[in-house]
Amino acid sequence: MSSSEKSIRLSAGDAELTISPDNGCRISGLRIGGTELLRQGERYGCFPMVPWCGRIEHGRFRNGEVVQQMPLNSPPHAIHGTGRDTAWRTARVGESEAAFTYDLVEPWPYSGRVTQTFRLTRDSLSLALGVETYDTSFPAQAGWHPWFLRSLDGSDVAVDFTAAWQEERGDDHLPTGRRIPPLPGPWDDCFGMPDGVDVTLTWPGRLELKVASRAEWVVIYDEQDEAVCVEPQSGPPNGLNSMPHLVTPVDPLEITTDWTWRRL
Repeated sequence: MSSSEKSIRLSAGDAELTISPDNGCRISGLRIGGTELLRQGERYGCFPMVPWCGRIEHGRFRNGEVVQQMPLNSPPHAIHGTGRDTAWRTARVGESEAAFTYDLVEPWPYSGRVTQTFRLTRDSLSLALGVETYDTSFPAQAGWHPWFLRSLDGSDVAVDFTAAWQEERGDDHLPTGRRIPPLPGPWDDCFGMPDGVDVTLTWPGRLELKVASRAEWVVIYDEQDEAVCVEPQSGPPNGLNSMPHLVTPVDPLEITTDWTWRRL
C-alpha cells in the first residue's frame, strides 16, 4: 500500500488499484500486469453512483408526501448522485484493502453516511457500498460506473451477457416502465438480471473480466469510441420514483460487486 495526498494505491500480485478519495472516491486506475483497464481522466475511472443511479426525472423525487428537488446536472434531469462530486474520508487502508466514508449533505436533503470498501486480490476486485441513516428514512440507490477501455493494445472488447429483460428507454433517456426483450446494441440501456448481474468483457488474446453482483440491474453503455461501461446498480434509472428502496435506521442499503479476471 502507498498513499499520497490525492491517491491511495493497493496491490496484490501484479494487480494494482489506485483510489482517489478527494475525487469522489473513484477508482482512478486498475492495472493488471502493467496494463491499464480503465479510461483515464478526472471524470472517468470508476465512480460510485450514490445516493441514486442514472437519471432522476427532472431532478424530482418523492419521500412520502414530500417532493424533493435535486440540481439538474444533466438537464433536464439529475444524474448519478452526489458521491462522485464529494471528498471522502479514509477510514482504513491496508496493503490490499481500504474503506472510505462520507456524510450525506446538501444538496441531498437527508442526513446519513455512505461507506465504500475495496478488496483486491491477484485476480479479483470486490467493491461494496452501504448507505445508512440515523434518523429520517429516505429512498436511495447505489452502484458503480466503470469506464473500461474499449481497446487493450489493439484488442477491442466484446461484451457478453444474457438479460431477462430490457427496460424500454424513452426519448428522454428514462425507462418508460415497460419491460421488453433485450435489443442489440449500441446501448445506453438498463437490463434486468433477476439471478444477479453477470457480464463478461473479453479483449481477445489479452484478458477476460467478469462483472458480477447480487443486484438485479445493470446499465450497459457502449456509445463512445474510447470506453464501454458496465454499471451494476440497486435499481433502474429513475428508480427513486419508480422502485424506491427505503433506507431506515434499521435497514441500510447495501450492494456489492465482484470483478474477476484471467489472462487469455
